[in-house]
Formats: sequence, structure tokens, C-alpha cells
Amino acid sequence: MKKLAVIAFGGNALLRSGQKGTCQEQMQNVADTCQSLLPFLKQGYNLVIGHGNGPQVGNVLLQNAAGEKEGIPAMPMDVCGAETQGQIGYMIEMGLEKVMVKENIDRNVVTFVTQVLVDKDDPMFKNPTKPVGPYYTKEQAEAYAAQTGAIYKEDPKGKGWRKVVASPKPIDIQNVNLVKRLAEEGNIVITVGGGGIPVIKKDGIHVGVEAVIDKDLASAMTAIKIGADEFYILTDVPKVYINFRKENEKALDTITVAEAKEYLEAGHFTEGSMAPKIRAAILFVEATGHEAIITEATRLGDPTCGTRIIA
Repeated sequence: MKKLAVIAFGGNALLRSGQKGTCQEQMQNVADTCQSLLPFLKQGYNLVIGHGNGPQVGNVLLQNAAGEKEGIPAMPMDVCGAETQGQIGYMIEMGLEKVMVKENIDRNVVTFVTQVLVDKDDPMFKNPTKPVGPYYTKEQAEAYAAQTGAIYKEDPKGKGWRKVVASPKPIDIQNVNLVKRLAEEGNIVITVGGGGIPVIKKDGIHVGVEAVIDKDLASAMTAIKIGADEFYILTDVPKVYINFRKENEKALDTITVAEAKEYLEAGHFTEGSMAPKIRAAILFVEATGHEAIITEATRLGDPTCGTRIIA
């Protein structure tokens, strides 16, 4: 039976530091990242891909803000998430096609615009902290808050005020059984883009909410639910470090879940950067007993790549 792997693309798979974010730049970045999947393709792995969408959804929100000045209604966060899932899924499909045509590999690639269920009573809804969209003056933020009911907070670096939304935990993945079936049939499936479209259950139906779901957690949950053998989280460093960028910096090769939790508790991993990746890895390993690997895309295929989190 073929191995099933879930690979969560990091933000640098699409947009890299110093780039403007043009379509051409993002297409090239995706093509480079897809090239790194070649070892899995040659070994016949069944693949499911998750990805981030932070810069892309941020740009959509900026476009919304500009459009409002011309009388074009802005779209809510869940719709913006759906829009960028389609956009990025298309780019990944194109990147994979380039690799497979060159290598004479015949595989179907399908993108799911995926809804992810969250708890309407998740405590994060009472204390939203995830900044999204453009910066405003205090007066503008207060006016928008009064008009829309949204919450705005001042940027700690003094750049202005931004809307903040909740980042609730994912509790279920829509159509995950279909994702599993398609992947096991040999199709490459792109799902939970940007963490998925956040929805809650209301009167028996799903309703979109203003929130952002962590893409690594959503990818880990997908990996658990489809019975993945391996889970990879791609980032911009080859391994996880403790004392990162300090004199006593140390790369981690293999750590247990218990050690990962200790390092997390000690504050070695930054929120909004490595900490969510460690939590996602812990979630997968504890649920499945299989190892999770955090590494740079170019290191994939190397049996010693990255930091391995084991039970």
C-alpha cells in the first residue's frame, strides 16, 4: 500500500522576503516548491497539500478597502479566504503540472475550497488577536468599529490601528472523507488552504465567520483524519532551533513530544512563527504515533532532513 503524506506549504512557498508579490513571482516560487516534491512523486506517494494565504488574503483586504472608496462593497473574511484558496490552489496546480510534465509523471491534481468547522463558543472569539487588513488612524478605526462592530487594536510598532479577528481551533474538516478517497486513488489533493474557510454550525447549517484558522493546525487535523503516514511542515529554515539567533543557538534533529512541550513552555518558539508549527506537530504525533517533520522545502527527500518530532 502506498504511503500517504500531508505537506503543509509555508508562506515562503508563495511569497518571499523583499518581493512585491506579483503573479509572476508567486508562480515561480510555487514552481520551485513543487519541484521539491519530486522525491515523493517518484516514490509514488499519495499526497495531500495544505498551504498558507496570509499575504494573499491581506492583499485582498487592501483591495477591498480601496474598492470601498469607489462604492464597491467589501467582502467578509470567509469569502476572502475562499477567494485566495482558489487562487493559490490554481498556482500549485500549475506548479505541479510543470514538474510532472518534465518528469513524464501522470497524476491528477484537484483543489478543494475547504470549509473548516470551529466552535462558536471558542474562547478566542472573546479575545480576538489576529491582525488583518490595512492600517488606519485611531479616528478611522473608531469610526469603522462603530459602523461594523469589528474590533480594532493598535499595532505594537506604532504603525496604526488594524482590525483583529479570532483564531479559533479547527474541530472538523468538511469533505475530509472525500479528500482521503481521492488521495488514496492517486490524485494529489490541495485542501485547507489558509487554514480553511472558518464556519460555525447555526440552526443545522454552516455559516461563515470573521476568523483566521492556523493552517498548520488545520493541516495536522487533516493528516489525522485521513490516516496519513507522514506529516511535513515546510518553513524557511532547515531545522527547528532553540535559543534561535543567540550565541548558544542549537539545531534540533529529533525530539520527543515531551521535549517539544518543554521547549514550547520555556518560550523557545515564537508565536506567529515556529510555535504554531510545533503545536501542529505535537497534535499529529500524539494522535497517530507517526513522526512529524519540520523543514525547508529544498531539504525534502533527504532522510535526515529537518527536525523530527516523535512520540
